[in-house]
Amino acid sequence: MSNSLQSGDFNRTLAANLLFAALEPDLQARLREASPLRVFSDGQFIQYRGDKADGFWLIEEGTVRVGQHLANGEFRAVALLGPGDSYGELALFADTPRVVDGLSRGESRLRFIAGESFLRLLPDYPASMRALLGALSHQLQDTLSLLAGMRRGTNPERMAGLLVNMVGNGHQVSVTQQELGELLGVTRATANAALKMLEDAGLVRRSYGALEIRDVEQLRAYSLA
Repeated sequence: MSNSLQSGDFNRTLAANLLFAALEPDLQARLREASPLRVFSDGQFIQYRGDKADGFWLIEEGTVRVGQHLANGEFRAVALLGPGDSYGELALFADTPRVVDGLSRGESRLRFIAGESFLRLLPDYPASMRALLGALSHQLQDTLSLLAGMRRGTNPERMAGLLVNMVGNGHQVSVTQQELGELLGVTRATANAALKMLEDAGLVRRSYGALEIRDVEQLRAYSLA
């Protein structure tokens, strides 16, 4: 993911850079120029699980919820992504169908980077090919670390770890309690109870659709208790 994600009030759920940000600026510009902007409304599907992976998505504006619809119709988010983020590259490289659904959170604007164009241009940029390998390694390490942290400890500790990962270098996290529950795999009521404990401890302050992180390092220490 690009550093632009630290601007504004969006906070992602994954810390490691995603793959488009690892490409050389010239290659990024060429891919953008060849990819028209598409606009999606709130709740609109951007991609479906099982779709053919013939390219990947680059988010220019807005937020995308990535996850899966369960058998009971519930949508279970696994990540929130924002401006500068890309997703879908792994399925393209593996030549396998999509494994997640993508839904627009509010209005969003994305570019679809065609796999044919990307794979044709990439060999002309050897530095980008090397950077992609590094980005893939960091992304895997980050995902494993996040999963390990979210599977251990109490719900408030797991919530603290998730918020530390989301807040980055800022102090504001724009996310709903429902979304936090989805990301932790708990009910909204359980997420609310965990947040209340963090608020009572003076670590966060809740407001509508957002959280203020009072002290990131104290929150990090709480998550590792």
